[in-house]
Amino acid sequence: MIKKVSLILCFGFGFLSAQNLPESVSLEEAVAFGLENNRTIINASLEVQKAYKEKWKTIAIGLPQINAEADYQNFIELPTSLIPAQFFGGVEGEFAEVQFGTPQSMMAGVTLSQLIFDGSYLVGLESIQVYTNISENILEKTVLEIRKNIINTYYSVLLVRANISFVEKNRDNLKSNLEELTELFRNGFEEEESVEQLRLTLSSVETQLRYAQNIERITLDMLKLLMGFPTDSPLFLKDKLDSLTTTNLFELPIEDKPSIENNIDIKIAENNLLSEGLLYKYERSKSMPRLSAFINGNYTGNSETFSFTEADQKWFGASLLGVKLQVPIFSSFMRRASSQKAKIAVEQAETSLKETQERIFIEIQAANNEYRLAVENYFTSKENLALATRIKEKNQMKYFEGLASSFEFREAQLQLFSAQNNYIKSIQNVVDKKLNLETLLNTSQK
Repeated sequence: MIKKVSLILCFGFGFLSAQNLPESVSLEEAVAFGLENNRTIINASLEVQKAYKEKWKTIAIGLPQINAEADYQNFIELPTSLIPAQFFGGVEGEFAEVQFGTPQSMMAGVTLSQLIFDGSYLVGLESIQVYTNISENILEKTVLEIRKNIINTYYSVLLVRANISFVEKNRDNLKSNLEELTELFRNGFEEEESVEQLRLTLSSVETQLRYAQNIERITLDMLKLLMGFPTDSPLFLKDKLDSLTTTNLFELPIEDKPSIENNIDIKIAENNLLSEGLLYKYERSKSMPRLSAFINGNYTGNSETFSFTEADQKWFGASLLGVKLQVPIFSSFMRRASSQKAKIAVEQAETSLKETQERIFIEIQAANNEYRLAVENYFTSKENLALATRIKEKNQMKYFEGLASSFEFREAQLQLFSAQNNYIKSIQNVVDKKLNLETLLNTSQK
């Protein structure tokens, strides 16, 4: 799936502003849109592309290198050399002042170099895939987290709306009760305290409603941000809470000893071990000789004036073939210390991998246990909501028939509000725990 995401992103950059934004999305469509347009995923995908460029950069080190060079010199004053005068028949002990060459010269040449053998380069070739895997692991972890956050936030919007529906229903019911109770008070059949208590409850519910409506807007904007969707554009959610609260939400079968190889943290730890092993190999390779070869060809021209562009300018050619061998002999034990340090890093990576494997296995067991508990709490809270609704309705009937006190009626109302709130929280808890377990198992990538 990660390679698929990378491919989509490679061809999808820059098209968001040009494409037609969806007016509404289902949960599945929101996840798909987010995996393509989330800015954090885009940056992680760009890191993968940078890794592939670095891969070719490393390979190119061992391929032929061609460099061209041009050098122009213009002596404002030619240097003077002193030569014993006796060479020209002069007096011994005296020197003749001589100037060699021409004031202006130009040289142009091409050099071809080729690395023949270098131990560190061979290790570098081995490390290319490890380096690429690092960026791919980061992308995979990013995709997992963004997917988790999108699903969680999508559910949060629906749950806030379900809560708003509960609160609106409670408000309307309280208003109706308040009107009826006020009428009874005017006719002398009810105490003023009962009316004031009901008004106090209604005021609290209206405050909760305004708060929930603000939370809905903020949560929807957060969903847009996670999707990479413009926050100032309208977005409607196709799925309803009832359609998503299906059997699949409460069934996530896992084995007694689940496979942990797909866990992204373990993949990262394994890749880190490979990386440290190659660094150790690289430090050891520094003791190996380095052999390279080159061939150079150039032409030089000399003149009293700038006549290098003229056809009759004389050019003198020269060429050179060379081989260079570098053999490390003694570094005052610096290379030995570097190798030992890298070996210790390998041992640390091995310890970290074992620690990560054991930790993830325990976390999966704990996450599974928490998920099962969240499912049980959901069904319990669902039953409690139905029970609290019936109790409130019975107490309401008894209260207006004079068979229950205002205190009992208020307690039944508060009990219903609490049951509604617990029901909403139980669904959110199931979603959280299931996503956490799926992320640990990395089942969403299959």
